[in-house]
Amino acid sequence: MQERGQAWRVYRLTGSALLLERRLASQIPSSLAPLGGITADRVNRQRLVIATQTASMVLAGILAWLTRSGHIQVWHIFLLAGLLGVVNAFDIPGRQSFLIDMVGKEDLMNAIALNSSMFNGARVIGPL
Repeated sequence: MQERGQAWRVYRLTGSALLLERRLASQIPSSLAPLGGITADRVNRQRLVIATQTASMVLAGILAWLTRSGHIQVWHIFLLAGLLGVVNAFDIPGRQSFLIDMVGKEDLMNAIALNSSMFNGARVIGPL
């Protein structure tokens, strides 16, 4: 949802279809994912997921505040997208490893299938 909102806002501010690819700003930090995996193996996974989700919420709140106050500029969106990419580099490995802790190994295959269905369903239904 936040990625779609960022793309919409960039287009509304600039009218440039080229700048819609601001996703690059959030995908470059994905190179930190191995560091996120190491972190997920060494710290409390539940606390890691809570921290990354809180950081995502704060970034979304900043984006909403900037938009509502009328101070939003394109560089704000690119910066927030980059920071969200850093957060996701730690969130995704933490969440995936936490899944094993929550369901146990015997139900892991069903949990993975359900988790994948949830994410892909949200991608299909969300834009409607």
